[in-house]
Amino acid sequence: MKKLAIYFIALFVIPALVFTGCKKDNEETFNAQKTLTDYLVAQDLDLNKILDGFVMAAPDDGNVSAFHVIDIRSADDYAAGHIEGAIRCDLANILTEAANAGAKGILVVCKTGQTATHAVTLLRLSGYPTAKALKWGMSGWNAQFDVWTANIGNIADGHANWVTTSAPNNLTYSSPTFTSTSTDPVEILRARISGVLADGFITTTTTDVLTTPANYFINNYFSEADYTAFGHVNGAYRIQPMLISEGQINYLDPSKRVATYCYTGQTSAAITAYLRVIGYDAVSVLFGMNKFYNGSSAWTASKWTSANAKNLPFVTGK
Repeated sequence: MKKLAIYFIALFVIPALVFTGCKKDNEETFNAQKTLTDYLVAQDLDLNKILDGFVMAAPDDGNVSAFHVIDIRSADDYAAGHIEGAIRCDLANILTEAANAGAKGILVVCKTGQTATHAVTLLRLSGYPTAKALKWGMSGWNAQFDVWTANIGNIADGHANWVTTSAPNNLTYSSPTFTSTSTDPVEILRARISGVLADGFITTTTTDVLTTPANYFINNYFSEADYTAFGHVNGAYRIQPMLISEGQINYLDPSKRVATYCYTGQTSAAITAYLRVIGYDAVSVLFGMNKFYNGSSAWTASKWTSANAKNLPFVTGK
């Protein structure tokens, strides 16, 4: 009888323990974030591809008939004036509307271009590689919708936290982590995009970043020459082009809120969407250099002036 009991343990219990242990090991070693980022690189969806031609200026003749135009402003803003043929859609539902584009390219429109570029990243990650945002948003389409002029500023001028020092040395950090109910990278990506859309466009202000820079891991997405010539937030890193494939993404500290700023807030919005998909707690600094120091004499390109607003036709109503 004793021998029979021992045989039973050997036959059934031990294999069960081994199987359970293997399953636990597999669960512990599966890295959803690495699975996702490896997939993005393999699919040629590193950040440089997301940012390649992701915005377009309003054409001088206003002809955007080659595009399925998606307007993600509020219903009231849309009714007050929109591009003829544009379809209004909430940001959260943009993938559903994008499926109606057919053979046309996709052009996303918002007030300033910032929420639209955020959306374009998610569209490009979802199988719409040529999706674009309207640069400057409806503010650039027609002066009647200009909200940029009211949002430029010079808060950095003379501020103790606006400096011209060299960039700090980049450090290498571990990648962020997140859980997934699937081990399939396609499903992981789909779930991450869905979550970012549900969260909406997450931002912070130039005032908060300039006043309390220690609350963030700040990345200045300027060229090297502009970083010192224009000045920058004290302690801001300059990580560019910030690719997964080259390991630059790991210069970001995943334990802190990553605040990215650029010249107009449009590139930083696109980057922020990408970072949130791959697991970072990321925010975009609204209006970028145009809010920090629009009056700086050191730059002209991508600077907002009222001359950027065109006088292109629009229609009203729902």
